Amino acid sequence: MSGDRFTPAPEDRFSFGIWTVGWQGADVFGPGTRPPMAADRAVRELARIGAYGVNFHDNDVFDFDATAAERDERLAAFRKALDETGLVVTTATTNLFSHPIFKDGAFTANDRDVRRFALRKVMDNLDRAAELGARTYVCWGGREGAESGAAKDVRAALDRYKEAFDVLGAYVADQGYDIRFAIEPKPNEPRGDILLPTVGHALAFIGELERPETVGLNPEVGHEEMAGLNYAHGLAQALWHGKLFHIDLNGQNGPRYDQDLRFGAGNARGAFWVVDLIENSDYDGPIHFDFKPPRTEDDAGVWESARGCMRNWLILREKVRAFRADPEVQEALRDARVDELAAPTLAEGEDWRAVRDFTPDIAGLAARGSAFERLDQLALEHLYGTR
Repeated sequence: MSGDRFTPAPEDRFSFGIWTVGWQGADVFGPGTRPPMAADRAVRELARIGAYGVNFHDNDVFDFDATAAERDERLAAFRKALDETGLVVTTATTNLFSHPIFKDGAFTANDRDVRRFALRKVMDNLDRAAELGARTYVCWGGREGAESGAAKDVRAALDRYKEAFDVLGAYVADQGYDIRFAIEPKPNEPRGDILLPTVGHALAFIGELERPETVGLNPEVGHEEMAGLNYAHGLAQALWHGKLFHIDLNGQNGPRYDQDLRFGAGNARGAFWVVDLIENSDYDGPIHFDFKPPRTEDDAGVWESARGCMRNWLILREKVRAFRADPEVQEALRDARVDELAAPTLAEGEDWRAVRDFTPDIAGLAARGSAFERLDQLALEHLYGTR
């Protein structure tokens, strides 16, 4: 599968989380099926299959309870692999969910000492992120939430959530780091009810921060689709607000658990429109994959799965470009009046008076079809490979 037109190149900006290919395959019903993977090996293998960059949690590189010497050793090996392969650290994040200390959350834990330690842990890794050249810092609050109503004062929790981002924003500014934060919404799992569960919740939250211009979004395919939402629409909303700082790509089959399939292996139709949106937008961040190789796979299968993420993006990109260049599609878009939506409802110089008594051909408009079915069928035929 190498050497063809679907072979990734650095300009494709494909990146992976170290935790993706390094996932051992453990789930709630059984232990892992693969041995641990050192971060430096993940970097070298990702470079071998054509990736451009990586994202890392602090504890992807070294264990939570590592000694100072162990931490320095693992970080040195990580840096060496980056230097030797040329892979870029596109983004970084902090593990605030695995260790039992974070069982009730990190920034919104009821225990004040946990909250203070969480801030310290993030600042430690912000220093590493800045040193390694990361420009975006992803924040997933997977443990920020509750299972029962009395356990969490949600309004107070949101105060503490805001406080955390304000403190970290001040730290980044005071250190002179060129880093933006990207909140990653998720509707459910692992907490019963997670705070900031959707793009809309996160956007509203960002507007209340002291430095809203430094905080945006990192929507994920699975997180949106497991809630029955449209991922491409969520991206479009974030773009409209100027808040799409990062994207997490994987595959999902409807409102199930968070499957983290390789990109394109779940809702293929949805994936087509995601590629179409990103290809035709001003998003300039990495094309980042946050998936998990199934626990059925051995080490070789891990890299086949990762390679498949990139190939599926490139395959869909080719189909999207063909769709947009197809003269029949362009005609169908005009017939569906898609272009008219970009025209303001009021012409330049008009105000409400221009439409106060406007009466169109109501019967004619009501009887006229929208011509959407032909347009959608053309899209499906491009996706299915028949055009």
